[in-house]
Amino acid sequence: MYAVIGAGPMGLATARNLQKLDIPFVGFDGHHDVGGLWDIDNPHSTMYETAHLISSKRMTEFSEFPMPDSVASYPHHSELRQYFHDFADTFDLKSYYEFATRVISLEPEGDGWRLISEHNGKQQSRLFTGVLIANGTLHKPNMPDLPGEFAGKLMHSSEYRSPSIFNDQRVLIVGCGNSGADIAVDAVHHAKSVDISLRRGYYFLPKFINGRPIDTLGGKLKLPRKAKQRLDAAMIHTIIGKPSDYGLPDPDYRMYESHPVINSLVLHHLGHGDITPRRNISAIEGHTVTFSDGNSGDYDLILMATGYLLDYPFIERKYLNWPATQDAPQLYMNVFHPDYNTLFMMGMVEAAGLGWEGRNQQARLVALYIKQREQNSVAADHFDAIKRARSNITLDGGYDYIKLARMAYYVNKDEYLTTLAEHIAELQADEDKAEAKHKSSNISSKASRFKSRLFNRQKHKTDPSR
Repeated sequence: MYAVIGAGPMGLATARNLQKLDIPFVGFDGHHDVGGLWDIDNPHSTMYETAHLISSKRMTEFSEFPMPDSVASYPHHSELRQYFHDFADTFDLKSYYEFATRVISLEPEGDGWRLISEHNGKQQSRLFTGVLIANGTLHKPNMPDLPGEFAGKLMHSSEYRSPSIFNDQRVLIVGCGNSGADIAVDAVHHAKSVDISLRRGYYFLPKFINGRPIDTLGGKLKLPRKAKQRLDAAMIHTIIGKPSDYGLPDPDYRMYESHPVINSLVLHHLGHGDITPRRNISAIEGHTVTFSDGNSGDYDLILMATGYLLDYPFIERKYLNWPATQDAPQLYMNVFHPDYNTLFMMGMVEAAGLGWEGRNQQARLVALYIKQREQNSVAADHFDAIKRARSNITLDGGYDYIKLARMAYYVNKDEYLTTLAEHIAELQADEDKAEAKHKSSNISSKASRFKSRLFNRQKHKTDPSR
């Protein structure tokens, strides 16, 4: 019996793939239903009222469960919550889960894993063959220290729910990732003033080009990495200009070496003076914030859109091959432990365009690996050797990703999907052989029983004693 921790998108994909291969498992989730962070009513959700999907629905959905045509290209979070509820109901995945159940601790014991969970204040200890950790990557806020004491309200974007909090406030947004850009646009319509502080440059992409979601364009012609970086950057500069045209710092790295900001409105509001760009914070005293260029401003509210840190509080870092000097566990394909063959980190992967289907393929690979290890197949042994040798290899496609905590588990979509497909094909081939052998064995067994019954009937007819 395996344990699956989490019932968000990755947990559901994991559960579905274990189900397909008849691998027994129990799921755990601290909330009372599926959906993870996409359920805004989940106490652990970091969702906000105006949030929409950043990637388009057709590039994000599970291939076996498309989103309805009636859903917008970039769906609202409430539509996504319904999508995951429908997905779980269609495949009867909720029946595998223990909801409102928190995992307290997880540690190796013998050949398995001792998992202690808590439900309604009562703890339960169970030994599982293996564990698939799928509790998400956007839970623990990254809250950098500020240079001084702020006298107003200080909050992280994880706490943000409604733009009404900005009513008649002088607002400073710190950070301009996708959430920071979204929240800054929200604040424009409610705040007295909105400034945004950036310590580095970003690449900004519009959500639509020529009426189509930007992530559905291109891809048919495979260009060399450097050529693609130059060509795509030039195209974006032609369409919307450079960040410095809007008063923002230009990035000092090449395109795709950090996750781009996909937002059609933040540059619009910068260009109209609704948002004032600011440099990095150098000092804070009372309500006054001074920036690295010497300019300053007074604020009532600072919202830190500074991202998240990986956090798995129920298991010690040493069991995850997670050195203190690293921002993420060192696992092959961000999933497979070099030593433990029954511990899997599900969904600890980011890549532009990977979508939930890419993560679903990750879950498929893990399920096939589990099945083949149970059968002691040659393919599983071969994969074991690979994951031991390549636990510290990043599938970056040659891109020089910037050194940030949130980029520590970033991969190149094309290289990651290609590697997934190669491993899946090898393990699936052995699974097909095992299935064919099983069917052949069943056919032979049935044939043998038929011959035996036929012989007995013939013997019954010719037996002189009767």
